[in-house]
Amino acid sequence: MSIMSKTGSAGAAAKSVAGKAIDFHPKLFSALRHYTPERLKADIIAGIVVGIVALPLAIAFGIASGVSPTIGLITAIIGGFMVSFFGGNSVQIGGPTGAFIVIVYNIIAQFGLHGLAIATFMAGVLLVLMGLFRLGTIIKFIPYPIVVGFTAGIALTIFSTQINDFFGLGLRDIPGQFIPKWGLYFRSLGNISPAALVTSLVALLIIVLMPKISKRLPGALIAIIVVTAASYFMDMCFDWYHVETIGDRFGTMATDIPTPHGFTLSMATINMLLPSAFTIAVLGAIESLLSATVADGVTGSRTNSNTELIGQGIANITVPFFGGIPVTGAIARTMTNITNGGRTPVAGIVHALVLLLIFLFAMPLINYVPLACLASVLMVVAYNMSGWRTIVGIFHAPKSDISVLVVTFLLTVIFDLTIAIEMGLLLAVVLFMRRVMENTEIKVYSEQLDVAEGTDLANHEVLDVAKGVSIYEIDGPFFFGVATRFDELMRTAMQTKPVVRIIRMRKVSFIDATGIHNLEILIKSSQSEGIHVVLSGVKPNVRASLEHAGIDRMLGEDHICDHISVAVVMANRIAAAADEGCRFVQPAS
Repeated sequence: MSIMSKTGSAGAAAKSVAGKAIDFHPKLFSALRHYTPERLKADIIAGIVVGIVALPLAIAFGIASGVSPTIGLITAIIGGFMVSFFGGNSVQIGGPTGAFIVIVYNIIAQFGLHGLAIATFMAGVLLVLMGLFRLGTIIKFIPYPIVVGFTAGIALTIFSTQINDFFGLGLRDIPGQFIPKWGLYFRSLGNISPAALVTSLVALLIIVLMPKISKRLPGALIAIIVVTAASYFMDMCFDWYHVETIGDRFGTMATDIPTPHGFTLSMATINMLLPSAFTIAVLGAIESLLSATVADGVTGSRTNSNTELIGQGIANITVPFFGGIPVTGAIARTMTNITNGGRTPVAGIVHALVLLLIFLFAMPLINYVPLACLASVLMVVAYNMSGWRTIVGIFHAPKSDISVLVVTFLLTVIFDLTIAIEMGLLLAVVLFMRRVMENTEIKVYSEQLDVAEGTDLANHEVLDVAKGVSIYEIDGPFFFGVATRFDELMRTAMQTKPVVRIIRMRKVSFIDATGIHNLEILIKSSQSEGIHVVLSGVKPNVRASLEHAGIDRMLGEDHICDHISVAVVMANRIAAAADEGCRFVQPAS
């Protein structure tokens, strides 16, 4: 099946299916309604600055990911334009980021560039679907320790991939796994190149010191310009000095925009690459929405999360046709945009145009950039990504959060990001369920019940509960974890047989299939023993679920009461009638 021939029809089908439910409102169009010349001037200045800042990062991320610098720039140009044009955040700058280095490198190692193109395309489709199904808000609720854990793991992995170029070890076919990779590094310490090491250290020094001189001048770009010029003249003047450059490793860089090309897709390919595509989509969604959230906090604007996911998806659907790598929102470039006055998506579009001009007219100069210099740039990126101060802060948090952080970090470093994200999401679900279960209580009442208990009401109405009536109150959602606890409690309570069981559900916000199933079993077993079951305070959405499952027919409409006082009066009457019946039963002769 040809992707090129199916893309348009798939998009049209999705639009027709979703209809009016699609939450897709790109910020660019609303920003242009009240656009002014002053705003245009500020956006152009911000876009030029961001384009210059993005240049070394796009080149470095491309090389570190296992593709050419050309591909890194193409991704930044096309992806950055798409994110600004279709996105839901006014100042978001999109492009290749450090978070994807590990994923892209591993996909290329296993499946080649063709496999990377398909995985990126599939990730784009997944991102669009996330936006269509309004999952933008949910993505933000992934526990912070998981995000910090795999971000720190990515940072350490990026750092480890740059050791070879930083020290000029000259290694080829470096293992992808973390431990074997470092083992090879330690065995190769005798191959350190003094010229490469000095070049790396000078570049690192410039990057670190430049913010103290001027915060407007990007340290990475200044380091590349100064170090490249110095290395060029050193190489010409001294025979002993030579540091491997981009041109040495990749040859002469092309200056033509790649012609769009298609690729084929089969079920076997989808099954093989789906885990990688899922990882790209989830990580891209998390990183872009985190970047958008940070930007909102600074600018006071509000991101449309679902539109942002759709915009990111469109970008990732498009770039594979030009050989590009995954795209997401970049926090550092977005903040650079904000601090330089960018306030609308026009700044992001200008940034893409600046990169395009550099690509068309300055690419021959890129060939002279030393790889040792780019290694320094990426090491600083890794340091900034690591968030070590945040990690130190989390170590003062509860032990469960610390455990989640450490597990996610180790999985990212020792195994790979695909496993880390899948396990991280699983941990997030387990952690959520555990906390909900901890906060959900099941209370048992007999003899007396304070109707206003657990509320802010000043008037406390105390109801007398007849002998033979047991009241169970579920305080929280009635899902499968709580349903199991409730089932265990009821089995224990069955040792003392009541006449009526009242289940108070005023605080049950939702009920799932397991909760309904356990309730059905309880009702059937109780009715078989002649025990009445009465439900009280059932919320409308919960009642709708119960009626859909036929619980109302099992109990009878009168046994589902709106208020606990009505349920207690009914239960007391049933208990009294049962007691009267027992008194008039004559013993067998």
